[in-house]
Amino acid sequence: MKILAIDMGWSKSVSCFLDSASGEVAYEAIVTGKASFARRIEQARYDLVVIEAGPMAGWVKDLCAQRDQKLLVLNTNDEPWQWRKVKKKTDRQDAYKLCRLAMMGVGSSVHVPGRQVRQWRQLIFYRDTLISEMTAIKNRLRALLLQEDLRLASGKKAWSGEDYQQLAAMGRELIECSGEELWRGMVKLELERLEQLMQQAQTVESKLNALAKQDQRVQRLQQAPGIGARTAELVVAMIDDPTRFGRGREVASYGGFTPKKFQSGRTDRDGRISRAGNGLLRKYLVQAAWSGKRKCRQMQAIYQRVKNNSPRRSKQAIVAVARHLLVWLWAMLRDQTDWRQQPQAADGMVMT
Repeated sequence: MKILAIDMGWSKSVSCFLDSASGEVAYEAIVTGKASFARRIEQARYDLVVIEAGPMAGWVKDLCAQRDQKLLVLNTNDEPWQWRKVKKKTDRQDAYKLCRLAMMGVGSSVHVPGRQVRQWRQLIFYRDTLISEMTAIKNRLRALLLQEDLRLASGKKAWSGEDYQQLAAMGRELIECSGEELWRGMVKLELERLEQLMQQAQTVESKLNALAKQDQRVQRLQQAPGIGARTAELVVAMIDDPTRFGRGREVASYGGFTPKKFQSGRTDRDGRISRAGNGLLRKYLVQAAWSGKRKCRQMQAIYQRVKNNSPRRSKQAIVAVARHLLVWLWAMLRDQTDWRQQPQAADGMVMT
């Protein structure tokens, strides 16, 4: 088996060629980029090209797809990849280890979607980044005014109507502020940044809404209780191809909702959820679960069963609801069915 593994860096990469039949191993340093990678791949016909999961895996996949070259993208967060008690770690060793893992068939592969889905994902993540920056600015403004014994209205009320106008009136050009009123200059600067971010967020959301209207999968998932356009599009973009999952447990594990396992001798217990996969997906699903359980009897039943009349178990209960919700949404995508009363879902579960 002829394997070419590439340990990718931002500017320089190292490739390792391994022939399992003859034991031949050869290394080559290459410049990171499409042109140099293409020349390296075209030097010979390989049975497999192996790389690490990362931000550059997308265009490497496109290069291999254009040349009908089989590609394996390995998850470096798995146990087989972990480096422990190693005194020397180099790019060559990383590339050689990729070859060895691929040859032995250990380590899990990472699904790399097509270019259009990758761009869609990036736009979804970019919107969340804008929202986070807006929230940070609002928190800084509240803290800034609190130091002057001034308080804004709670919630969204402070950022619209008369309350926002009063806040804007406090601002001054920083160069015009005296030494005792510098806070007014900072208020004006922060508000200018906030307004700019709000305009950018509206532009991004307009594009996302247009994409969502053109995608029947996003429209279908919005039929589920608690699922809005932003959650539906994120689920569709992250799952991408529902047929790559064999059962609901795999989907829950992909979302990071399955518990960690601790077993030794007579000890056998489950820990917290693994939190593997995308954190934004879990956040949106948990928010959707809080909303959906008010409308869906099945969600409410799961919540009450896990909570078991204990206020301390409310978080565990809502995470359990979010896990079931993700599996149900996957089943809708897999079977191309709408949300309906009492349909059979994956793993014999029932949806309402």
